[in-house]
Amino acid sequence: MEEATVERGIRCTALTKTFNKGATTAIEDISFTVEPGELFGLIGPDGAGKTTLIRVLTTLYVPDIGQAVVDGLDIATEVKALRNRVGYMPGKFSLYQDLTVAENLEFFATLFNTTVQANMDLIHDIYVQIAPFRDRRAGQLSGGMKQKLALCCALIHKPTVLFLDEPTTGVDVVSRKEFWQMLAKLKKQGITILVSTPYMDEATLCDRIALIQEGRIMKIDTPQGILDAFPIRLFALKAKATYSLLCDAQAFDGTQSCFAFGEYLHLTFLDQEESTIRRFKDYLKDKKHQEVVFMEVKPSIEDCFMYLMKSEKQLKTAS
Repeated sequence: MEEATVERGIRCTALTKTFNKGATTAIEDISFTVEPGELFGLIGPDGAGKTTLIRVLTTLYVPDIGQAVVDGLDIATEVKALRNRVGYMPGKFSLYQDLTVAENLEFFATLFNTTVQANMDLIHDIYVQIAPFRDRRAGQLSGGMKQKLALCCALIHKPTVLFLDEPTTGVDVVSRKEFWQMLAKLKKQGITILVSTPYMDEATLCDRIALIQEGRIMKIDTPQGILDAFPIRLFALKAKATYSLLCDAQAFDGTQSCFAFGEYLHLTFLDQEESTIRRFKDYLKDKKHQEVVFMEVKPSIEDCFMYLMKSEKQLKTAS
């Protein structure tokens, strides 16, 4: 029963894709499952392999190694059927800039032998926001409106699985929030959604997430599960001279990691001993830092990502 459920979602097994005749590995040994109706996030910085993975799953790239099934269809042998069943919104706005909003929608509906009206129940909540601009050329829309038009075009044929590649990159904070609200509504309609983003704060809006870096998945869990698994104490630090504080904190012999996080620095130490914490405070006094604020804090997804990335690098160095 469980296997059949996964088959209707997404299942990847050991996917690997290289470029330049194998010289560049974009994704390596990627395996995960997405349940039907789940909102699953790929979280990682630019160059982590998110776009390549989505292009493999949408049949735009052929993997060198591995297999994947999307909504019960094999990405290698059932390409035509799969393309009719999935929706894909690439990271770069790729609609026809010289066509109007209405013309773009009609064009994509025609490609799938359907009409805008036949699928209005699915896109209605999004369409009403772009309807006032239906006669405006797509190239003249704002970033947020382009985003909504692209999502409507990706949904125009009622896909069962929706792939979104960094859909909120380059848009304002309000548009980002509205977009995730739209995804939540689509999820309630039973659509399986895989979305990639470099914004760590968006991870908490997903049911489960995969943290990906350098083409490999470091961890998969619910956002809360990722946070709960953070294994060491985390501290926030700030003072009057931020740059010199960063340099001194990184130079302290007990520091494991230190990076900027908003107005604070986030630090972890090589051990969890109180003696190390006291020694660090004395160290800051010796360095004559002023207006120091130092406190223990709970980790964010970004903290977890940085910790896992550092741990991976240490394992590679050790091997």
